[in-house]
Amino acid sequence: MGDLFLALLHHPVYDKNGAIVTTAVTNMDVHDIGRLARTFDARAFYLCTPVTTLQRLVERIIRHWETGPGATYNETRREALALVRQAPDLDAAVADVERDTGRLPRVVATTARPGGARLGYPALRRRLAEDSVPQLLVLGTGWGLSEEVLHRADDVLETIAGVGDYNHLSVRCAAAIILDRLRNPR
Repeated sequence: MGDLFLALLHHPVYDKNGAIVTTAVTNMDVHDIGRLARTFDARAFYLCTPVTTLQRLVERIIRHWETGPGATYNETRREALALVRQAPDLDAAVADVERDTGRLPRVVATTARPGGARLGYPALRRRLAEDSVPQLLVLGTGWGLSEEVLHRADDVLETIAGVGDYNHLSVRCAAAIILDRLRNPR
């Protein structure tokens, strides 16, 4: 069975005007996606930001829950945040997955933008069940992953479709839907 890894990229992503930006790390993303990773049996969750100050913030959050006061206050939170790893960019996350597993992961990007060939959830679910290659699911912040990231990915996952034409979920909501579709046997 292939291992599932998650990455949340804060750069390069778009802002609402289509410019490439670096977004801020939020405490909620660290906690909620870490908890999703633990709930849905991901091997690790990479929080990718090139900003040193934000890297230190993430280290401080993790330290609080792993060895600080949070470790005894909420053990399940500690367990989830133990999966959080830092990386300055996607390349570093890919290299870490390869170091950890001995195999180069397939990079599966996500986007809310329509168009292009997409990997369906059943196909990725089968791949996770039958293939030994690790899968690195890449989520974007801001207004989504840059075209550079989408083009470099091995696959782009099918877009989550709601009812109507509004499609701007938070990354936490999108991650929860995606992981449920990939890991829930229904």
